[in-house]
Amino acid sequence: MPITSSNPVNSLVQSLGEMPPEAIIFGKSEPMRALRERLDKVAAANVPVLIEGESGTGKDIIARMIHARSPWRTGPYVKVNCPAIPGTLLESELFGYEKGAFTGAYGMKPGRVEMAHRGTLFLDEISELDLALQSKLLQLLQDGQFCRIGAQEDKKVEVRIVCATNRKLEAEIETGTFRQDLFYRINVVNLQLPPLRERRGDLDELVRYFLEFYNRKYNCKTRPVSADLMTTLRKYHWPGNIRELENLVKRYVILGSEDVITNDLVAKEPEYFNPEINLDGPISLKKLTRQATRELERKVILKVLQAHHWNRKKAARALSISYRALLYKIRDAGLPANRSMRRAVEPIEANVNAAAD
Repeated sequence: MPITSSNPVNSLVQSLGEMPPEAIIFGKSEPMRALRERLDKVAAANVPVLIEGESGTGKDIIARMIHARSPWRTGPYVKVNCPAIPGTLLESELFGYEKGAFTGAYGMKPGRVEMAHRGTLFLDEISELDLALQSKLLQLLQDGQFCRIGAQEDKKVEVRIVCATNRKLEAEIETGTFRQDLFYRINVVNLQLPPLRERRGDLDELVRYFLEFYNRKYNCKTRPVSADLMTTLRKYHWPGNIRELENLVKRYVILGSEDVITNDLVAKEPEYFNPEINLDGPISLKKLTRQATRELERKVILKVLQAHHWNRKKAARALSISYRALLYKIRDAGLPANRSMRRAVEPIEANVNAAAD
């Protein structure tokens, strides 16, 4: 959702900027109403919060609302987009460094943890932190202390930590990529954001809001979307969630044609399985369902393996299953064990890509 954030003094300490109305953020769906009630209760308490949800569901918005409603709302709000900072730099960005700590450290630099003193530190996609950084973050959560790179003494800081992830951290713990003790520390209060496909009743208001917002921002007078297009939007499965909807409406406002939306949408889910049913004899629904599930699972696994360049550990994390379970499913589905055997599945890949398109 659109939020303007700028700070001429320090771009790392962000302004909350313009927030959408609460009626737009929470809508009318029951999961969002429950989320609103829980947020109201947790905002005033200085405890860590974990926000879970798919990409594009508005986790950053919720983190900003927690800060805005907290007793520390006059303090800084510092966001760290963990995947956007290379692992070799993330430690110095988070915790800072002393002069001479490493080659190129010509002066002292405070980290983002320090900048968030008496405010909120928002760690977006925390699952991207490596294990060494997870240990330092655990120390910060346990006793409020951290150590700059190259320093001899710990520093004390008062900061409220809010984390977000689009992954199932329990699965990350099982694969050994996320510390269990850190999970319990950041998961004192859990907020679950539903995907847009589970709150389709809010689509009309969201479309209207984005249309008005970008008409005003770009000084346009694009007309409301037609009833036919709204029907198409309600049928769509929204893999990119609210962010995808926002970008579509923005494109519509700029270009002024509904074709720019309808041409990009697939109004129905991909048809992964189309069984041939012999209507002349008995039909086993259980057997057909089992075949459909097996075929869908096979093609989803193949697609995820492709997306992660056949790195099975990354694929297991993306699928929220254990590495051992993925190996079993690969063998059971007759899929190639590594990328060197991809030629054996080229016909399948073509079908999967066609279905996804």
